[in-house]
Amino acid sequence: MHTVFRIDEVRKLDKKSPLYQVDLKLTSDDDQQLHQLTDRIREETSGSTGWYRMGKLLLKISQFDKAEELYTALLEQTSNDSDKASIYNQLGWVKQDQGQYKEAASFYEMSLKIKRKTLPEDHPSLAPTYSNIGQVYKNTGDYSKALEFYEKAHKIGEKALPSNHPDLATTYGNIGQVYNNMGDYSKALEFYEKSHQIREKALPPNHPHLALSYNNIGQVYNNMGDYSKALEFYEKSHQIKEKALPPNHPELAISYGNIGQVYNGMGDYSKALEFYEKAHQIFEKALPSNHPHLATSYNNIGLVYNNMGDYSKALEFYEKALKIREKALPPNHPDLATSYNDIGLVYNNMGDYSKALEFYEKSHQIYEKALPSNHPHLAISYWHFGSINEKMHKYSEALSFLEKALSIFKISLPPSHPHIQSVRNAIDNVRKKI
Repeated sequence: MHTVFRIDEVRKLDKKSPLYQVDLKLTSDDDQQLHQLTDRIREETSGSTGWYRMGKLLLKISQFDKAEELYTALLEQTSNDSDKASIYNQLGWVKQDQGQYKEAASFYEMSLKIKRKTLPEDHPSLAPTYSNIGQVYKNTGDYSKALEFYEKAHKIGEKALPSNHPDLATTYGNIGQVYNNMGDYSKALEFYEKSHQIREKALPPNHPHLALSYNNIGQVYNNMGDYSKALEFYEKSHQIKEKALPPNHPELAISYGNIGQVYNGMGDYSKALEFYEKAHQIFEKALPSNHPHLATSYNNIGLVYNNMGDYSKALEFYEKALKIREKALPPNHPDLATSYNDIGLVYNNMGDYSKALEFYEKSHQIYEKALPSNHPHLAISYWHFGSINEKMHKYSEALSFLEKALSIFKISLPPSHPHIQSVRNAIDNVRKKI
């Protein structure tokens, strides 16, 4: 093993200086936690040649353009079907992380087509590709299709792997995420907890996947409005990250952002701002100025100001987020739609309904191109149109939009989801005014 240090302390040398002093501790050859973590990371960046390992590493560190360049070159150089299937799979991963979901699905399908020529339907090599296709469907809001592919992957894993294998934890987690997005929180918890139990047995205590597990469970409790439970799990996740990662790692910023989200939900806006700003400071140091995580950070801060009724501040931060996303993302990326929607919400709150409609329509146009017709985001978009038209006393138009929203929610969400009752109430209110 090469020389490896633990970061002990980081402190600024001088208030006027941009330099920091980092105190390091030399690890010993018998550091078991280091050995376990190193072995696991080595497994996760494995590959048949140095170039394949390099590609996986580039993906791990979010260098997607460089990874795409490398994999495209490798694809041109090989005539081996097995290698082609692997490269198509990795190119799918690149496109998925860039938010180009149709292209991602196309690459994954090409990989699957090659594998199916020579392998039976339940071969273990098909499971990762099924999972990847499931993830694309999840990201585009087609949750029934996502579940179909995630369950295919899980069934293969159950047959081929021991019951405590980390890959089974991943498939349980994937299924849990779909149920979470559908608003079926009890099902989401069930699968996230199955995932977590495996990871506790199979992984070293400071492994990032354990932090991910705690984070997922925290997210469900946050969505359920159980903020004390959400904080408990988010803080467990954060503690692992603090031990395993350097102090300015973007994953720590994500933790701070999640904790900020809980305080925002609780209405403790000063605390929410405190954690969102901690997250933002790390992102500013660790990431390039046009990184999408910075846009999310600006967006979160804007959300707090919007909730506080400081609309000029909210607009300032939402517009910063939008500028980054316009530069960093393809024009039909769902995150751009989120930005337009949020700016529309601010104008709506300010009573500038024509401006609000302008931004809601920009958001809706992207959602229509990027998402399937029954995606919940489209329903929320119709809901906003209905709300604006009601405020403008256009009651028949408002009713039409609200009914569209309700029909999508009925298809895409479980019947107990609060959005369904909220839209029904809105429809009743509009009908009384006609």
